Amino acid sequence: MSWVNLAEEIRSLPPSCGPVRIVAVDGPGGSGKTTFAGRLARELDAQVVHSDDFPVPWDEPPAAWFTHVEDRILTPLAAGEPGRYRRYDWVAGRYAEWVDVPVAPALILEGVSTARRAAPIAYAVWVEAPRGLRLARALARDGAHLAAQWERWARAEDEWFAADATRSRADLLLDGAAVPGEFVRLRT
Repeated sequence: MSWVNLAEEIRSLPPSCGPVRIVAVDGPGGSGKTTFAGRLARELDAQVVHSDDFPVPWDEPPAAWFTHVEDRILTPLAAGEPGRYRRYDWVAGRYAEWVDVPVAPALILEGVSTARRAAPIAYAVWVEAPRGLRLARALARDGAHLAAQWERWARAEDEWFAADATRSRADLLLDGAAVPGEFVRLRT
């Protein structure tokens, strides 16, 4: 499947949240979700909302951030109104700029627990990669000093994904260990 075909398939779906088709790009940390979501957003001419834009302490479950998305983005979109949220700056340790989320044909939610069972998802993508590769990517991005936190986070992700059965409900399974910018389908 090409990027064009995937975008056409998503555009052909009925809206799932008011007039918007919500596309969830989910999977464990470091699997390649952000890269995939960015490329798909260009093809769909859609905005990406990243789970990393919301403050969630390391000791909270991976799904804790989603109430912000429900309150500030999904509820307004369901009513046909634009959403808005304040991005969290992890480096500065405080909230940064406001981000507007207009009513549009498609919106991509990217991050751990975006394809949750109870979310108004039109299309769910699951991206996976071997645990060692994911950890290496995360530590290269965030710093080796966070290794212990990333190990705890990975265990919490495993628990979340098992409880929510996220992978088994995905419309598209992808190999995130493939060449960046390309996607290798595991199954549909």
